[in-house]
Amino acid sequence: MLKRMRVIVYGTVQGVGFRHFVQINAVRLGVKGYAKNLEDGTVEVIAEGYEESLAKLLEKIKQGPPMSEVTRTEVEFTEYKGEFDSFDTY
Repeated sequence: MLKRMRVIVYGTVQGVGFRHFVQINAVRLGVKGYAKNLEDGTVEVIAEGYEESLAKLLEKIKQGPPMSEVTRTEVEFTEYKGEFDSFDTY
């Protein structure tokens, strides 16, 4: 089943290649959406795809790239909207 996932990622997640890491893994999993730095130092990830792929991406997000340190994630699943053609970073 297709779903939409919103994740706010806390910790050392800006300036460490985190968004690119998420993008690479999202593309590998066939997930579309974006990863964006927020002003408060967190990263927002909006992702759409199959539930299984989103679950795998969430595990990667919680792991993060080597230079990052994820201390907490806030996750929300909602209805699929189909508004993305790719996975981008901002």
